[in-house]
Amino acid sequence: MSDNIKNDEVDLGIAGKLTKAFITSPLSIILFFAMLGAGIIGLISTPRQEDPQISVPMIDLFVEYPGASSDEVANIVIKPLERLMSHILGVKHVYSVSDKGQGIITVEFDVGQEMNASIIKVRDKMLANLDFMPPGVRSPLIKPKEIDDVPIINLTLWSKSLDDGQLRSLGLELLQQLEKIKDTNNGFVVGGRKEIFHIDAYPGRLAGYGVSIQQIAGTVGSANVSDHTGDIELNGYKMEVYSGDFFKKVEDIENLVVSVKDGMPIYVRDVADVYYAPEETDHMVNYYTGKANKTNIKATGEQAVTIAIAKKFGSNGVAVAENILARVEELKGRLIPDNVEVSVTRNYGKSAKDKVNALLKKLFIATGAVTLLVWFALGWRPAVVVTLVIPVVLLMTIFAAWILGMTIDRVSLFALIFSIGILVDDAIVVTENIYRRWLIDNKITIGTAIDAVREVGNPTILATFTVVAALVPMAAVSGMMGPYMAPIPVLGSVAMMISLFAAFVFTPYFIMKFVPPLGVLHKMHEKEEKESKILYAFFHSTISKLFHIKAYGWGFLIALFIAFFMSMSMFYTTTVPVKMLPLDNKSEFGVVLDMADGTALANTASTLHKMAQVLRNIPEVVAIQSYAGTAKPFDFNGLVRHYYLRQNSSEGELQIQLAEKSDRDRSSHEIALEARQLIKQIAADAGANYAVVEMPPGPPVLRPVVAEVYGPDKATRRKLANDLTEMFKESGTMTDIDNLMRDEYPVINFQVDTEKASRFGVSVQTIKETLAMAMSSF
Repeated sequence: MSDNIKNDEVDLGIAGKLTKAFITSPLSIILFFAMLGAGIIGLISTPRQEDPQISVPMIDLFVEYPGASSDEVANIVIKPLERLMSHILGVKHVYSVSDKGQGIITVEFDVGQEMNASIIKVRDKMLANLDFMPPGVRSPLIKPKEIDDVPIINLTLWSKSLDDGQLRSLGLELLQQLEKIKDTNNGFVVGGRKEIFHIDAYPGRLAGYGVSIQQIAGTVGSANVSDHTGDIELNGYKMEVYSGDFFKKVEDIENLVVSVKDGMPIYVRDVADVYYAPEETDHMVNYYTGKANKTNIKATGEQAVTIAIAKKFGSNGVAVAENILARVEELKGRLIPDNVEVSVTRNYGKSAKDKVNALLKKLFIATGAVTLLVWFALGWRPAVVVTLVIPVVLLMTIFAAWILGMTIDRVSLFALIFSIGILVDDAIVVTENIYRRWLIDNKITIGTAIDAVREVGNPTILATFTVVAALVPMAAVSGMMGPYMAPIPVLGSVAMMISLFAAFVFTPYFIMKFVPPLGVLHKMHEKEEKESKILYAFFHSTISKLFHIKAYGWGFLIALFIAFFMSMSMFYTTTVPVKMLPLDNKSEFGVVLDMADGTALANTASTLHKMAQVLRNIPEVVAIQSYAGTAKPFDFNGLVRHYYLRQNSSEGELQIQLAEKSDRDRSSHEIALEARQLIKQIAADAGANYAVVEMPPGPPVLRPVVAEVYGPDKATRRKLANDLTEMFKESGTMTDIDNLMRDEYPVINFQVDTEKASRFGVSVQTIKETLAMAMSSF
């Protein structure tokens, strides 16, 4: 092999100059391993999760206007607030719901806006316009939500011997332990009744002792405080002085003196029973096992609570989830008693790990397929070169993702898989042209190799930038889809640029390390000539007939037009369904139940129980959680749709876990379709609306189809909305149809006769407080 470098007077260009600098330089292999090492660091350090990490600030404003009707709340408070919020820079949508005595406004910012900055904008706008609030309106409560608030781990505690109050106490203790784990974020407990002090007063005793219920409330309230009253110096020490203490046991309340009669103290225990127990039930959480559950302990609706824990922004979801589960195992038998079962009802860390590992496996398969293709087409030496170049390109792209703050997720890995077929083109073009030039010269020289790279350098650069130019516009897609899919154009472009660099630097270097003999090159050329002749003969005979025989030519054109119009007709006839993204095969789905407004909690729970009993018989179902009167721990879909606000007694949800994909033949979508049919009649018998909610394959939306109704007055809007609802139901192409209007339901309005109240010397406020205490809501 000669090292003669020819054509020194020719401008080598960028490609030729890079090749000349690195083709024989020992720096090439050093740079290769440096980039390989950086890529491995990126692979280890880049956070892994199932979906891309995007910022979608959503801020809820809760407003209370006691005593006002829903129309008054909407017109006096909500609409002015909506206008104020819409003036904020960066706000995309403003939604609101008005109800009797209260309302909520949701401010959705553009994707990519910073949460902290968005909170400040909303807060400043509120503070600057508090003067427009009418008397009686309480200061709005600002509650921000973002994707990082979505729990990645749900742990459901259930037992056959403990009640929900005991389970909640255990859940809170366990949550405190789990929140100490590194990179955990907000955590909360859903379900269970809080343990509180109950004071049940006897009206007869109150009347006999001349004690009012307000006296008991005042005495108890003033005694349950601890105040810092000052400091005192004593014996050379400065000591802080506190007065009062908080209640620690029932006796602390029973021994309180509420009044004195005939010189004798009247204690709370004389007029009321005091005990410490769970509060009254206003929500219910139950746990069911399904046919696919592999444990020996079966559940048919046992009381339960669910612990939900999120992760911090930018942390590795896989590692956080594994650390949480490891800590739970450590606490079993210590904090967690043997009669309490802990079921993992959500593990986004595992799903992310499985998804990433599956895509990494496909990445290796794709790399292997490309390598084999090059081997069969060009020989083993070019295949070795491609095998060496592809990993460094992919790993450096992952390193770039780490530097850019991206994650290893299904979208970023799709970008790499998508890029493999393109990024090897540069290396193959360089390899083929070097071999071609060596054949022409009939000798192998370094100078010829450099000139061969120069020859294809500019076209290769142009082709690479053309691919990048085709990818970049995808990053400009508006809405949530743009940032969600951003890894494809960003990482695809980065991979192309790195592959271009590798083609000019590493490919020539490795070609010179695996130089084929001229005899091998001639054999490759002869083989290629034979294949070309066969292809040419087929092509020539086919095209000649189309050009020279009119019947063939016209027949081909007519067939082409028929095929085109038949393919287009598939959209019109819905033979081929049109979707933005294909359905994913998830390990869970949900059922959202809406009973008639005003339905009692027991009826909602009963309907959910019937549905759960039917669904648990599906062969692929592992477990079901039922949430009546409260919301399940929200996911990304629930965050956008605000499912976490579902706290009414008429609202409920089922969360269904399925067996692993490898353990079932049907997809989650097919199972969800069966579930919809199984519970259809149960919902109809209960007069309820329901929706089977699947995890979307991409960023969630409010609904696939949403109709906004505008009109001059409330009656017109309601009528049109009802008509549209019926129209959608009759379309036959939509399911789970509902609207956001509240139904009319009976209420009891306690009217005070102010004249009689004045005559008896009783204030309206006293009557309201007495009624509230009698209803256990004071």
